Amino acid sequence: MITVFGSINLDLVVALPRLPTAGETVSGRDHQTFPGGKGANQALAARRAGATVRMVGAVGQDGFAELALENLRESGVDLSRMHVLNGSTGLAFIGVDPSGENQIIVASGTNQRVEAQWLEGCFSSGDTLMVQGEVPFPQVVQAAGLARDADASVFWNPAPVAEGDFRACFEAAGTVVVNTSEAATIANGLGIAGDPVAFAEQLATPKRSVIVTLGADGVVARSGTAGYRFQSPKIEAVDSTGAGDAFCGAVAAALDRQVPFERALKEGVAAGALACTVTGAQSSAPHREDIARLADQIV
Repeated sequence: MITVFGSINLDLVVALPRLPTAGETVSGRDHQTFPGGKGANQALAARRAGATVRMVGAVGQDGFAELALENLRESGVDLSRMHVLNGSTGLAFIGVDPSGENQIIVASGTNQRVEAQWLEGCFSSGDTLMVQGEVPFPQVVQAAGLARDADASVFWNPAPVAEGDFRACFEAAGTVVVNTSEAATIANGLGIAGDPVAFAEQLATPKRSVIVTLGADGVVARSGTAGYRFQSPKIEAVDSTGAGDAFCGAVAAALDRQVPFERALKEGVAAGALACTVTGAQSSAPHREDIARLADQIV
């Protein structure tokens, strides 16, 4: 069982001829609306990758709430611990260029008022907690502690990287996933090398695996004393939004069903690549059979 404690947004996506620079306006022809938020994205990705998933978070009392929850509800994610609070559901405004690169502005809304205490009684030994960086960091730290105390595994994707003392989350985490910029930011805060390979080597322990995603260049990782490097399959990128969340969801789902770490990495790389071939953060999350088929080709 995977419990995701994190953000829930509605994404407004505009296809642009190019991404704007500071102070510049760039017009797109139209916009599309997609459910999003890193927490919800990873919950859906893990569910589509075959896991049983519970989502814990908050939406507002507005017209965006049901739209934001629509995909989770339809996919069978357990929403029994969702909270509806006064205020606005989180919104993300996303521009995407023809190569699939994006820029994102987020209005956090009720995501800033989630409470780790909502997780009390959620965990059994062997369960997994997934946490990210779009809800207040003190609540993430408390959530990780609750999971650790219940002998559940903690899967931490600190995206975006929050201000604070990272050590408490590292101590609780069994799996940490960052991209290269997040690795550099965290390394600077800890006073260690930020190079992806060095970062993973320095922070991995016998009880903690560290993964650094490299975008189109794949992934490097360390689990115990073993190092891994896999290239991403060549695909025709349409939109990279949600690729990291698809990666996290697929890796967490694989580890939750006790798949060997190397295979879990390959499934994550496959899921991230497949997500880039479809527009939208949640609509692009691939299904388990497609992930497995592409993962079989990664060596």
